[in-house]
Amino acid sequence: MRTKVAVALGIVYVVWGSTYFAIAVADRTLPPLLMLAVRFALAGGLLYGWSAWRGDLAAARPGRREWIAAALVGGLLLFVDTGGVAWAEQRVASGLTALLIATVPLFTAVLDRTFFGVRLSLGALAGIATGLLGVALLVGQSAHIDPVGASVILGAGLAWAVGSAYARVAPLPKAPFLSASMQMLCGAVFLAVAGTAMGEIGRVHPAAVSSGSLAAFAFLVVFGSVVAFTAYGWLLRSGAPSVVVSTYAYVNPGVAVLLGWLFAGEAVGGRELAAGAVILASVGMLVFARHAPQKAEPLPETIGPYLRDKEAKEQPLPPSAPRLVDLRRAAP
Repeated sequence: MRTKVAVALGIVYVVWGSTYFAIAVADRTLPPLLMLAVRFALAGGLLYGWSAWRGDLAAARPGRREWIAAALVGGLLLFVDTGGVAWAEQRVASGLTALLIATVPLFTAVLDRTFFGVRLSLGALAGIATGLLGVALLVGQSAHIDPVGASVILGAGLAWAVGSAYARVAPLPKAPFLSASMQMLCGAVFLAVAGTAMGEIGRVHPAAVSSGSLAAFAFLVVFGSVVAFTAYGWLLRSGAPSVVVSTYAYVNPGVAVLLGWLFAGEAVGGRELAAGAVILASVGMLVFARHAPQKAEPLPETIGPYLRDKEAKEQPLPPSAPRLVDLRRAAP
């Protein structure tokens, strides 16, 4: 099991870190939303056919409930998040986009506290505050980053956090390929509708599409969608600790910044490096705060009462003792 988790994490680390650069290359001669619609339609169709051939489709028999869940998760992860990132990368460098998306664990921590009642330690609160400081440093008034693009990217990060949280409890098929394919097909529909509404069909000129954009598109279909997205969905439902799964958020930006600098000539100044370091440090603070043990060990002077209390709790109640349900019935 640990080997599978490590392999899946490695795929998510490297492949998703490189998708920011691949999207930027594809955006050069392809309209972003329609490009993603075709990407997810192809990848989703391949995985759906594969699931049918393996018998997963017949075994799961997904109905209306499962398709609604797939539409919600796919809409948040693929339409709002990935679509927003692809659109924003027309205005924001791929490396800076990845740094802003690294705020996903901050949104996740706030959502856990707000909707799931998860208590945030002082370390987690400090991590959130530090992350907000890093974002302010990166997108402040004197920063060289498009404010509209940055806002869209942050909104995309929030959508990813919401979608990932819901995916843990959503009534999706257990088979990872089938689940991923249904989400991709739903996301493709949303992206196609949005791209058409924004007039992207008029921007499609097959003769003008570069070989670099086609290669990037092929990489996004095969590795970004079929391989990495399936690995991420499996990680969410595998029982792997969320603290482990969330580490991709501060590995991906490093890969994205390096590729953007090496192959796209993206400038990385001192302010951007400092802001990135602050954001990634905040993610690390959140990860370690969540990994910290929640229960303190008993002190030597309290070990006696601690053991006696534990033994009393473990002893079964005598047959004549009233049980909780009886006490509730007796209450006025």
